[in-house]
Order: sequence, then structure tokens, then C-alpha cells
Amino acid sequence: MPRPRSEKARQAVLAAMRRAISAEGYAAVTIEGLAAEAEVSKQTIYRWWPSKAAILGEALLEGSIPGGDIRLPVTDDLEADLRAWFSAASVGLGEPESVALARALIAVTATDPDLGAALNERFASPIVEWVVARIAVAKDAGDVRADADAEAIADQFVATASYAALQGRPLTAERVRVTVDLLLRGIAA
Repeated sequence: MPRPRSEKARQAVLAAMRRAISAEGYAAVTIEGLAAEAEVSKQTIYRWWPSKAAILGEALLEGSIPGGDIRLPVTDDLEADLRAWFSAASVGLGEPESVALARALIAVTATDPDLGAALNERFASPIVEWVVARIAVAKDAGDVRADADAEAIADQFVATASYAALQGRPLTAERVRVTVDLLLRGIAA
């Protein structure tokens, strides 16, 4: 039976993973490199995690979520609210850390679908919650069709932001405007 994990060593491995993803990208991360940086053995890492994807998954599940802390007030202008939120959420999309994170999420999802689903849920939930709540207010005000699917609309924001992160290019003000305009045309009352 394996000995209980040393919390300090475990946190060192997770921190090493977060740093390595930002600096090198998922493909370049090795168990040997993580072990060396965290000052633990490869065998210890393999006792704690079955794969590199599992380490990344835990590191991301325990780490902060880019864009997850965006909270904007709801006004009476749906278009302005959506643009403001989308603009704020897309600020860091061109940063190397965001690009590495987006690419790592794809790699983890490909190797461990359950972990990938949990990670994608964690990263997408704040977006979905905010958009769904904002669309509900707009429906109540009569600004949006009653049959508009708020979760599908939120998925469009997630997809657009994810694609921008994968490409390593932040969304311009014009791209945000066009995206919001297209979505609003489809759901307007």
C-alpha cells in the first residue's frame, strides 16, 4: 500500500506542472523534468498519478481559472453587457499561458476524456452561468426571444474564446462587436 502523499511535495509537482505548461507547452513537459524541479523521484510521481495528463488535470483543477473571476454588473443594455463581458474575458487570450492552457486542455481531453470533461466544465462554468443569467434578464425584459437557448449562446462565447486562445490572438474590439451582433440577431425578440 503506497504511503500517504507528502502535501508539500505534491504541491511542488503541481506547481512545477503549471510553470512547465506556461513556459514549454504540454508536449515538452516530461515526468523527469517535473520530478527534478519538485525534488521527488519519478517513481513517487507515478505512485501519485497514472499519467502526465492526470498531473496536469489536478494542477488545473486546483489552480486559478483565467477569466473565471470576471463579474460585471447587469445593465438594461444586453448588447453592451455582452460586449463588456466578452472584452474582459478575452484580455489574456494572446498570452503564452492562455495559449498553453488551451492546447493542454485539448491534449488532456484526448488522453483522458473524463478528466477533460471535468476541466472543461470548470473552465466553462463561470462563462455559462453569467451568460445564462444575463439572457434570463433579457428574456424577462422582452429583449430576447423566449425560445432562445441561453446555454447554446454561452457555448458560442466559450467556443470563440477557446479558438482565440488556441490561435494565440486576443479578440479585437471589432471581433467582439461582430460576434455579439451576430448572436443578438439570432435571438432578438
